Amino acid sequence: QVQLVESGGALVQPGGSLRLSCAASGSIFSFNVMAWYRQAPGKQREYVAGITYVGSTNYADSVKGRFTISRDTAKNTVYLQMNSLKFEDTADYYCRADRVSQHYWGQGTQVTVSS
Repeated sequence: QVQLVESGGALVQPGGSLRLSCAASGSIFSFNVMAWYRQAPGKQREYVAGITYVGSTNYADSVKGRFTISRDTAKNTVYLQMNSLKFEDTADYYCRADRVSQHYWGQGTQVTVSS
């Protein structure tokens, strides 16, 4: 019954910014962690950022200082603010919601960084 819907992906120039959204069908407090992953063509899916149910955050070294994960509990939505975008940030970005016994994936949203 859990559904995650990502939005906000777009074509952006290097140095630009984007804000991705992940809307959940239920309360985000139902999950231990909500996180963003990304996958570029021909590469493995990798962790980007995560936020726990108490609001603690964590980031991959490749995005630390440039990306910020946040939440709006009233809207059951998690965000990923991406600043100072680089060519290597180009990928499909996926939202994941984790519980102890199960995890759920969204369909993804495409981010392309190009001049």
